[in-house]
Amino acid sequence: MSASLTTRRALAAVLAAGALIGAAAMPAAADGHGHGRDNGRNHGRDHVRDHDHGRDNGRDNGRDQGRGRDHGRDNGRDNGRDNGRDHRAPSSIAIGEVQNEDGMRGDRFGRALNREWVEVKNTGRHAVNLRGYTLTDEQGNRYRFPDFRLDGRSSVKVHTGQGRNTRHDLYQDRRRQVWDDSDTATLRDDRGNIIDTESWGRRGHHHRNG
Repeated sequence: MSASLTTRRALAAVLAAGALIGAAAMPAAADGHGHGRDNGRNHGRDHVRDHDHGRDNGRDNGRDQGRGRDHGRDNGRDNGRDNGRDHRAPSSIAIGEVQNEDGMRGDRFGRALNREWVEVKNTGRHAVNLRGYTLTDEQGNRYRFPDFRLDGRSSVKVHTGQGRNTRHDLYQDRRRQVWDDSDTATLRDDRGNIIDTESWGRRGHHHRNG
């Protein structure tokens, strides 16, 4: 009886000790689980922050690329404007001889004015329609060509006075002299591009083509 009682007491002591150890381990496990849960939350927040940061970087890069495209477009427009200002269109149409008559400023008779003319020639092989082309002097007097086809290797004289247009003569139908002793004739195409100029005066004639 005494041995059996001793054995039961020993077994009860072992069970009690095991219960104490288990109770002590549970808070630690709970702390570890809670710590893991907190780490998970923090890791999720960091991941969200990284994702937002990447999204912001993407937006910034997109804005920078957009600014780059706009800057390129602006440069292209500026270059186009500069090229348009300095552009002289290559053409087979040019100014030939110039005949100006001094002392006709007050002459109202077309026959006298028709001794004043500017020759326009086509140095190419193919015909060119001069419709919309203009011939101007330094004072801004302008003659606009009608629907006129200038054959290749040929020329036409643009007279100041009145007359009937032919294949070789055109008339501005003016009643006063246009070209002065010192002046510049400027020929432009139908788009306003300068294709030729002819200057004359005290320093003689100066020709500039295309």
